[in-house]
Amino acid sequence: MKANLFLTLLFLLAGAVCAGADDLQRMAAEHKGDSPKPTAAAKTAPSTEVTGEEVAYGEVGGKKLHGFLARPKGASGPLPGIIVIHEWWGLNDNIRDMARRLAGEGYAALAVDLYGGAKAETPDQATQLMQAAMKNMPAGQENLRQAYHYLTAEQHAPRVGVIGWCFGGGWSLATALLFPDKIKATVIYYGHLETDPARLKTLQMPILGFFGGQDGSIPVASVQQFESTLKGLGKPVETHVYPNAKHAFANASGGNYQPEAASDAWKRTVEFLARNLKKT
Repeated sequence: MKANLFLTLLFLLAGAVCAGADDLQRMAAEHKGDSPKPTAAAKTAPSTEVTGEEVAYGEVGGKKLHGFLARPKGASGPLPGIIVIHEWWGLNDNIRDMARRLAGEGYAALAVDLYGGAKAETPDQATQLMQAAMKNMPAGQENLRQAYHYLTAEQHAPRVGVIGWCFGGGWSLATALLFPDKIKATVIYYGHLETDPARLKTLQMPILGFFGGQDGSIPVASVQQFESTLKGLGKPVETHVYPNAKHAFANASGGNYQPEAASDAWKRTVEFLARNLKKT
């Protein structure tokens, strides 16, 4: 029975992250000619001064898990925590900057690494890294369990949310499915979605999602179905589709960056997280 339950959970989580090779090919097409090069726009300063450090937040398969932890400078006592999940490029400086921006809003933001320290500079490299990660789903799941434990046991976070972009957007939903009654807020930026009611009915947290109307890898129809399915289950969900935006529109270091959509999404993200993670 335990083996059957484990296989069922594995299937549910795998579906939330990536439906198959076709999805990966569509994502690669969206990133054709793209690269994660730093830009001035990607260096948006946090709203308050923060500190950041590389940390070991757990261990999987005998190997230490290394990530990046950012907190408001001078903050004392426990803070709400956020698991920050990187795009298909890996845990690079752009994601560290996003963790800093989240920390500036009053959180202990832990940027995890699902690639074991590897980073991509080209779409081909990113495809290979993502494929490798998808072939070892249990390791990714344990990685996120360790991240949750680190925030709650080491940082003493009273509430934990999760956010991810692209590859990380799918993993953000997978993390919610992994901790359906513990994660208190889930944010998905253009990640693969699950639409099966049987897989979504366990979720007990509000969900916020952002998508591009011109994103060939995440069809608008799937976003609409995702939202309608959750609402049919009585789950709190809010999605926003920016009609003229492409995949990765919020990545200021990428070629699809759209400032207006990214700014609006960030404002809504900050408000959503504060509403659900800063409760007393």
